[in-house]
Amino acid sequence: MNKPDKKLWEGITPEARALLRTREYSSTTMAERLRDPGVEVGELLAVDRADASLKAAWIPGVEVFARTVHPQPYRGVFGEFVRRDEGVLKEIGLWPVQWAAARMFAGTAKGFHIHPPSIPEGADAAEWFKKMFSRPAANVGSRPYEKEQWDVIFFVQGRVEVFLRDARAGLDNRVMRFFVDGDNRRGRNNAGLVVPAGVAHAMRVEGSEDVIMVYGTSTCFHPEFEGRIASEIETASLPESWASFLRS
Repeated sequence: MNKPDKKLWEGITPEARALLRTREYSSTTMAERLRDPGVEVGELLAVDRADASLKAAWIPGVEVFARTVHPQPYRGVFGEFVRRDEGVLKEIGLWPVQWAAARMFAGTAKGFHIHPPSIPEGADAAEWFKKMFSRPAANVGSRPYEKEQWDVIFFVQGRVEVFLRDARAGLDNRVMRFFVDGDNRRGRNNAGLVVPAGVAHAMRVEGSEDVIMVYGTSTCFHPEFEGRIASEIETASLPESWASFLRS
C-alpha cells in the first residue's frame, strides 16, 4: 500500500491522514499476481504454461484443467469431472482410489494441511524431487501415487479461493493463489485441480454461499497423512465466560 498525497487529502484531519493508505493498482505480471493477490483460475487456463516467467512461478506437479459444465435449460446444469482415459489424469497416470465430498459453510476456511511425500529408502529427498519434477512428462511413471496422497479436487457449488505453497525439500518456495467457481456458476472458472503430496493447501470461501467440493485421492484415507500447518482458523473459540463456566 502507498501513502497518499498529503495535498490531495488536506481536507481531512491529520489523525485520519496518518492512517490513510492507497491501494496499488498498477499492472503486474501473471506470475506476480499468481503469488499475491491471486488470479482467476480461468486466466491460468488461458495462458501458455511454457511461458518462462509463469513456468518459474508454477509449483511442480500442480495441475489445473478446464471442466465442461453443460447447461440443462429449466432444470440446472450437468458438470463432468474427469474421464479416466482422457486429459490431464491420463497424462500423469493418476486415477483416484477413493472419492469423497465436503461442504464448507459460507464465511469459513480450511487451514493449511499437507500430505507426506514418499521418499525411496536411502534416497535424498531433495535429489528425489529434482529427479521427479525436472522433466515431469518423462518421470510421471515413477511417481509413487500408491504410497502418498495426491488430491484431485472439483467444486460443484460456490466460489473458493485456493492457496498452495510448496514445502518439499530442495524445491523453490513457490506460492499459487487462485479462485475457482462451482458448477452453479458456469463459466471459464470451472476447473479441476491436482495437488501433489508435499504441497500445503488451504481454501477460503468467497461470498455468502456454501462451497461443496468433491475430491479423489490416490490413496485411501489415513489420519496420519493429514499434517496440519497454521490451521487455527478452523477453531471457533468459545466466549471466555462460557469457557470459564465449563472449567468451573
